[in-house]
Amino acid sequence: MDTATHGGRAKCLQRLVRLDLPVPLTVALSFDAVRKIAEGEMPDVAEIVGQFPPDTLLCVRPSSEDPDWGGPGAVLNIGMNAARQRELSQSLGKEAAAAIYARFVQSYAVHVARLDPDEFDDATQDGAGLEAMLRAYEDETDEPFPQDPREQLSAVLRSMARAWDGTSARLLRQAKGAPADAGLGLVVQQMIPSFGQGECGSGVLQLVNVVTGLPQITGRYLSQSQHREALGAGAAALYLERDARGPSLEDVAPEAFAQLKAHAALMREKLREEMQVEFVIRSGEVHILDGVRVARSSRAAVRIAVRLAEDQIITPQEALMRVEPNQLTELLHRQVDPTAPRDVLATGIAASPGAATGRIVFTASEAQASAARREPCVLVRRETSPEDIRGMHASVAVLTERGGITSHAAVIGRGMGLPCIVGASALQFDIPNQQIKAPDGRILRAGDTITIDGTKGQVLAGAPAMLEAALDDAFQTLMGWADAERDIGIRANADTPEDAQTARNFNAGGIGLCRTEHMFFEPARLIVMREMIFADSPAGRAAVLERLLPMQRDDFVQLFRIMEGQPVCIRLFDPPLHEFLPTSRSGQRELAEALGIPISDVTRRVAEMAEYNPMLGLRGVRLGVTVPEIYDMQARAIFEATLEASKNGAPVVPEIMIPLVSAKREVELVKARVDAVAAAVRGEKRRDFDYRLGVMMETPRAALRANDIAAHADFMSFGTNDLTQMTYGLSRDDAGRFMSTYVQKGVFREDPFHVLDQEGVGELLKLGAERGRAGRPGITLSICGEHGGNPESIAFCREVGFDYVSCSPFRVPVARLAAAQLAIHHKMGDQKSSIAQMLWKWRGRARK
Repeated sequence: MDTATHGGRAKCLQRLVRLDLPVPLTVALSFDAVRKIAEGEMPDVAEIVGQFPPDTLLCVRPSSEDPDWGGPGAVLNIGMNAARQRELSQSLGKEAAAAIYARFVQSYAVHVARLDPDEFDDATQDGAGLEAMLRAYEDETDEPFPQDPREQLSAVLRSMARAWDGTSARLLRQAKGAPADAGLGLVVQQMIPSFGQGECGSGVLQLVNVVTGLPQITGRYLSQSQHREALGAGAAALYLERDARGPSLEDVAPEAFAQLKAHAALMREKLREEMQVEFVIRSGEVHILDGVRVARSSRAAVRIAVRLAEDQIITPQEALMRVEPNQLTELLHRQVDPTAPRDVLATGIAASPGAATGRIVFTASEAQASAARREPCVLVRRETSPEDIRGMHASVAVLTERGGITSHAAVIGRGMGLPCIVGASALQFDIPNQQIKAPDGRILRAGDTITIDGTKGQVLAGAPAMLEAALDDAFQTLMGWADAERDIGIRANADTPEDAQTARNFNAGGIGLCRTEHMFFEPARLIVMREMIFADSPAGRAAVLERLLPMQRDDFVQLFRIMEGQPVCIRLFDPPLHEFLPTSRSGQRELAEALGIPISDVTRRVAEMAEYNPMLGLRGVRLGVTVPEIYDMQARAIFEATLEASKNGAPVVPEIMIPLVSAKREVELVKARVDAVAAAVRGEKRRDFDYRLGVMMETPRAALRANDIAAHADFMSFGTNDLTQMTYGLSRDDAGRFMSTYVQKGVFREDPFHVLDQEGVGELLKLGAERGRAGRPGITLSICGEHGGNPESIAFCREVGFDYVSCSPFRVPVARLAAAQLAIHHKMGDQKSSIAQMLWKWRGRARK
């Protein structure tokens, strides 16, 4: 018997039998047998019934390959009929016998005969209620309730098999990552009476806390009960261990309790997993009905895997494989307590994980004022722009009406570890009147308290209970094992010293992308940038930029010192200059006053710099070629910072990246100016230094012409955010409005801004990599778009032969673990099939 043919439950029960544990008699039906039942070909039911002692009640439970794929609910007390009721009345009493029969009639009517639940849910489970149920069944079906156990079992098997094959069940399990043709096994098991003389009852026990993962006996037990009724029994249920709060199983049946603990410990050791034991006690005698992998929180999953490895039950490699990479996200951020009630106002795109509660503010300045008062706030905008970065830094979370997974708010939020929801179009944003309207009509105004759950994409009213981040010793141990296994570098995208420190704390292998433009939005720098924009000549621009030089230099010195010994890749200025100009009339008036010029000059300059499609306009290397003074200043700041940071530490070798290239000549022009600045700094400081110059590959033409471009570059880093945007012809900021529809209708398998499109964009990456290496053997290759933190994208990059991926600091642990799992699979052999299975599983978990 195997999990792939009979399912996990059947395989587990077989192993428990081989361990000589007290498991009731069980018959397992294979996937093929259940598939035939769904098609109308029944097994010999009489033979199945004949395997059990006469007058035995039976239960049937599902056995899928992965318990997370679900299945139809269990049906208990099969074989219960009028004759059996009379017999049980003699031993258990009329009330207990009627209750058992009523439970079966109710379950059979609703789940097998598919009758209206309302006809049966309200009936009492006593003699009168039983009679009412039997009459209702006969009225609805025009036939009496079946009395033959074989007929009952046949109907149950047929119903469960067909339920698994139904369209809704198929779609549900596919959403959880199951293949379309996933099979279902069924387990027919003898029911042990848990009513009667002596200590009788049922319960569940496990040896670990499902939230923390720490050793702790947990579960419940209920006397005179059947199968898991203890879980919903409230005050009537007993604790397991002795407890000051009430009676326990250890008090009433100490020998049975000791046996249960021993059985659970044996299962943990031999099944190599923390197991929940479902048990029945009959007259003080323990029977094990099932063993189920303990459900666990993300933090518990990490600790359980590490403890099993430290106890030498599994290897560290197996421990790594047991933690889903995306589960780590929940450990790195505060989360809404899963047990807390949720008042959901609306749902948007979960753009940056974590949860935070604060009062609503509608502008960056209000956010800064709120932070100054030490009042947590949530910044609410239609969409954010670089001008909002100060407000984002001052906020605990961000909510926008527009945007997608790679929009400005999403990218910056992930980089800062700031919970963020974008594309919340179900809410009506009325920014001028400072209010938003929920779909149910509720009005939220400035100052109202909301919670942003960026992990689930839910906007919640009020302040639910939270769980704090949990980067404990188990997490650090797991990450150490991951680093020992992975074979691809993991860097972080970091724009500020704070980002760099986060990256260092998460053991990133350096900075793969530093977006320097974010350094210009501090108030003191912003006015200088605007003054430079209004300069009339190259000399005038260079003079103004001289005032920015020391500020940039200080930023780079901090980055180099924080990342000492690690590479730092600095992208030269990328965005169009118009982003630094005010759009409102009041902002333009303030700028005119600050620069001492007529407001008409300001409005005219703003109009002159406007572009119809700025993301495809004068930005990146195009700006560096036409307004070279900016890149000159930045290159000087980098080189002077290199010398400063190298004084008391290891020599710094900065990596300078030219953005948005599409032609070899662009690289030649910028490289000539950067080399000239380097020569000037060497001459002035009379000290030598090294640096590497590379390009950011964001255009399809760059990938096609990589052979030519690589000849002038030390490295090529593919910016997959813009490359996806240009390849698809999709605006990454606006695609969120319709992307879910496209995915649902099968136009795209996944959102290409979330999961790398390997068939289209991936082909450009392969082509660019091949041609780049042909043009310059040994050139360093990487991706630095948001795909860098996605496990599936990392798998692709390993396959293509990239040297590293770079992602947001808070996604670094996720990437480290995913890379380790891929390397372990590679070593295990059968690489393609095993990795494909793992990617399917990751995808299912992400959807879930």
